[in-house]
Parts: sequence; C-alpha cells; structure tokens
Amino acid sequence: MTESSATPSAVVVVTGANGLVGSRICGALVERGARVRAVVRRPGTAPALAGVEEWVGDFYDPDLAANVVAGASAVVTTVHPMGSGLETQHRIAVEGTPVLAKAARDAGVERLLHISTAGVYDRSPGVGDVDEASPLVTDDADAYAVTKRDTDAALAEVEGLTRVLLRPPAILGRGETSIWNSVRPAAIRDDEKARHAVPEKTFAWVHVDDLAAFAADVASGRVEPSADPERGPVPGACTVVNVAAGPATARDYYETVTAALGVEPVWEDTPAWTGRILARRAHGWGWAPTVDLTRALAEIDQGLRA
Repeated sequence: MTESSATPSAVVVVTGANGLVGSRICGALVERGARVRAVVRRPGTAPALAGVEEWVGDFYDPDLAANVVAGASAVVTTVHPMGSGLETQHRIAVEGTPVLAKAARDAGVERLLHISTAGVYDRSPGVGDVDEASPLVTDDADAYAVTKRDTDAALAEVEGLTRVLLRPPAILGRGETSIWNSVRPAAIRDDEKARHAVPEKTFAWVHVDDLAAFAADVASGRVEPSADPERGPVPGACTVVNVAAGPATARDYYETVTAALGVEPVWEDTPAWTGRILARRAHGWGWAPTVDLTRALAEIDQGLRA
C-alpha cells in the first residue's frame, strides 16, 4: 500500500452505510481523507461523521444510482438482504447490485469494491484449504451462498471499470446487527438447538475493523493497481480477494459465547470442514490483520456479559 492518503477531492459511494460493515467502512474512508456519499434506506441513519453525506433511497433505483455515482472515484457495495427469501435476495443483490455497477461504469468511476463472502466457496468436509481459485457452492446450497455467488458472477460481467470482490468469512465486531457478536449469541441463549456444533470444525473469521480498513485502502486508491492480481487490483478486470484472520475452531467461538451466557455447548461428532481460508493475496496487497483471536473473543465475552 502507498503511504499517501486519499486525495481531498476523492468521493466514495458506500451502500448499506448504516450497517455493521458499511458504517465501519465510512469511518475508515473519512480517516483516509475521502468524502463519503452514504446510501441508506431510512433518513437519519448514516454515520454522523464530518465528510459523510447521507443519500436516502434504494441503491438499485436507476435514477438514484446515476445521481449518487456522478463525480465519484469509487463505489463500495455492502448490501445483501441476508435472512430474507431467495426471491428477495436475488432481486436486490443479484439483479440490483449490477444496476449500481453499470451506473458507476457509465459515470467513469475508477473502481467498484463489493463485499462478498467466503460462504460462496465449497467448504464440505475434506475439501481442505480454500483460495480464490477454489470451487464454489452448487445450486443446492442455501439461498445466501447461492445469491452471493450469483451476485459476484453478475459483477464480473460488468466490464468497463476495475472491480474487486472481497470475500470475508465470519465477521466479528460489536454492533446490534452483528451476526456473530449479537444475533447468533441471542439464538444460542434462547434455543438449545443453536448450541450444537462440531468442536474441531474450522471457524474462519475476520474482525470488522480489519475488513473495513482494507476495503477503505482499496476504495481510496491506497492499494496500487497491478497487472498481477497477487499484488493489486487488475485495471479493468474483476479480482477476487479473500480477507481472513488467523486460525480458529468452533470450540473457540462456542465456548466463549456459552460461557458468557451461562449455558452449555452441545458437541457433535460428525464430519466437518477443517481447512483454512487462505488470504495470501490480501497480504500481497499489503493487508495484515491487527485484531487477533484473543482480542476478538474477549470483545464478544465482554459485550455479552455487559
């Protein structure tokens, strides 16, 4: 990464700016000197930060998309209606995200960064380690994985701008909407079935602050483009980058959560994936996680006990 910050005139559009990931990316961009157009659906929900301008509406509305990207240097998309039905996820993510991407291309935006997920990879028992060239899930996977996969494929077809697909695994970090710090622990507290896990199963993870920092570096131009995808975004192409921290197991996560909640985990003895999400490409782009497993788990523990 270069040491220079984003130019003062840099404008970056962020969708889902009120979410766990989107709000952290907005903050990281402001720290790098960028101005942010924060797209949200409800007025008054964008991060209240100097340099952040709130835009209200659906990012996939053609008129809003065309207006919000005008004069921008980069676009960051974070929205996916996780937990909704297949039809809704397909309409908003698979069909909607390319609307914004095409508007960005037509407006001359330099780069588009999409927050995908490592859930698009086949992580069946025995698969082993996963890198950016590993096989993806098939159509019999759950709606989230399939529509995330198909959104990536749709963006790969939008030529004319540099596209980067970041694929994080479980995203840890404080927040009411945080799946792994708030939503999943609530299910574990209330439902015995949610306490079942295979202790040796890999728990691939990254902290939201590390993910946001990397996303902001790419979006603000701190990561230099390169003809080699192992060194930077390939100009005019669609480059996939895994973003994952150090090794962990389901035991690490479930024991932390259940101990904080005062319940017991239920261990199962069934085949499970025990490989790793390899992030060598992200490291080649200059990224390194700053939050280790001990700190990430302590944050979960402290949040639940509070």
